[in-house]
Amino acid sequence: MKEVIIFARAGQGAITTAQILGSALVKSGLYAYAFPHFGAARMGAPMNAFLRYDTKPIRLRTRIKLADYSIVVDETLFSEQDPNESLKNSGICLINSQKEYKSLDGKKIISVPAGRISQEITGKVFANTVLLGGICAISNEFKIDLLYESIKERFKGELQQLNLKLAEEGYKYIKKI
Repeated sequence: MKEVIIFARAGQGAITTAQILGSALVKSGLYAYAFPHFGAARMGAPMNAFLRYDTKPIRLRTRIKLADYSIVVDETLFSEQDPNESLKNSGICLINSQKEYKSLDGKKIISVPAGRISQEITGKVFANTVLLGGICAISNEFKIDLLYESIKERFKGELQQLNLKLAEEGYKYIKKI
């Protein structure tokens, strides 16, 4: 079983991120289970979304302690919750940041200026969708074409087109580095 933790603040799309990525994994023939964990239920409060996926049905329903991947939507949470501590030794952390972070203990930390990319394209910050494209570029476990299909199912009209463009830009950014 593989696991993903998404670090964000309430309102930054962590649950949507887990659901879209989970949907793409299901389209690839895997089983996936996405769920959130909230502390204080208010906008801006730190929260996590979790995603498990496997070739067989998933029965485990507990929070994830050590993940294979982490996606950090809000960089301030990197110092507050230390997503690096929630990664397995061979884990990969994708962080919305213009700052480069050093990899620790065999863990890989990859920075993507997702907020800036989103701001340039949409005029707003939708970093989570840029990071979704980025995670597809990092690992062949996540297929960009299936991610696009999941985005098309989740959004309609102009929002769909914006999210497809954001995911594409995140994918292209990682492929360049």
